[in-house]
Amino acid sequence: MFNLGWFKEVINLHETQPVISFLPIILMGILFGLAMDYEVFLVSRMREEYVHGNTTTWVEDGFVHSAKVVVAAAVIMFAVFAFFVPAGEGLIKPIAFSLAVGVALDAFLIRMTLGPAVMKLLGARSWWLPRWIERRLPVMDVEGETLAHQLSLADWPAADGQLVHAEGLSAAGQFEGST
Repeated sequence: MFNLGWFKEVINLHETQPVISFLPIILMGILFGLAMDYEVFLVSRMREEYVHGNTTTWVEDGFVHSAKVVVAAAVIMFAVFAFFVPAGEGLIKPIAFSLAVGVALDAFLIRMTLGPAVMKLLGARSWWLPRWIERRLPVMDVEGETLAHQLSLADWPAADGQLVHAEGLSAAGQFEGST
């Protein structure tokens, strides 16, 4: 487009220019960061639905609850980058155009179409981890369920050092190898 002069009038380009050598590096850095941002929004909500027992519609429910945030962020970034195509300087135009197209394709085609479709096809296997990794990962309790459970147990009556006496209590013959 910038090399061949296509749509010169639309993007306010006065003369053709070569492709910038560092354009792929800039694109990869910025688009990767934005893609991970969108992915975290979508997948964390899907995981939340899955963990809380919604094993049949976790992809749909997670997508519905987080899609508005991703769409808003993608539209804002697209608009900002697209604004710089006709209004920017010569070196900024191809970068802005590439980022605008990249954000639109990544957010709407990959993150909001392909990603949820693959997760729906994989089902529960989307969350599978090898055991050696699962053992090493910390248990994250973002919502405070562990704390809420501990607080609910705080009202239990405390043991006053009393023992329970049981006569005739036996476990003989209940275990393998016992007589």
